[in-house]
This record gives sequence, C-alpha cells and structure tokens, in this order.
Amino acid sequence: MMTKLNIGIAPYEEMKRWTLAVASGKIKVESDAPKLWFTSLKAAANVFTEENRHLLKVIAEEHPQSIAELEKLTQRKASNLSRTLRKLEQYGVVRLVEGETPKGRKPLRPEVMVDSVSVSFTLV
Repeated sequence: MMTKLNIGIAPYEEMKRWTLAVASGKIKVESDAPKLWFTSLKAAANVFTEENRHLLKVIAEEHPQSIAELEKLTQRKASNLSRTLRKLEQYGVVRLVEGETPKGRKPLRPEVMVDSVSVSFTLV
C-alpha cells in the first residue's frame, strides 16, 4: 500500500519542543502532521536525491526480487544499494523483505512504501 510521507523541517530545539508538547498532551497530532523530521531542507534533500528517487521508481515499476536483481536494473553496486536501501528503510520509505529461493537462501527484496512526500516548515 502506497502512502504519502509528511516530513517537517525544523531546528532541533523546535522539534524537541513539539515532541514534548505532543507527549504531554498539549498538542493533538493531526493525521497530516509530519512523521519524519529533518533539521534542514538540505538534510531532507540528501535523502530524496534525484538518484534515490530514480531508484525508488525502478523498484516500484520493476519489482526486483533481490538486491542482486536491482543491481542489474540500476547498474549500481550491491554495496551502494544496500547502504542506500538501509537508509531509506530507516526513514520508512522502503521495506526490505526476506524472500525465498529453492536453495533456502533468503535474499532481501525491496518494496517502496511511500509514493509521495509532503514537506512543511515555518519561515518565521
């Protein structure tokens, strides 16, 4: 199931205040509230690079059954892909699922969990 990921951009202290206010019940979290926070637009842009967005598109369209298959589709080295996919998994953008093979080996199959990103931040 694809979903929209809402991200927020705020200085660390502002994120901390917001989180504490939510935890104490002072703020009710709306369904469209950010689920992921970055301290700058640059930090968010480092995750959602053009290269990573292309990788997500290939995964969504081609449904590779392993990182080795994704390596062939993208011409990127498996070590680079693994590192990138782990980072995207930490952010909830992809999920790595253990697959099955006749030999009992369990390759990791990437799945895209998010089809769009919405960014919110205050200017003042």
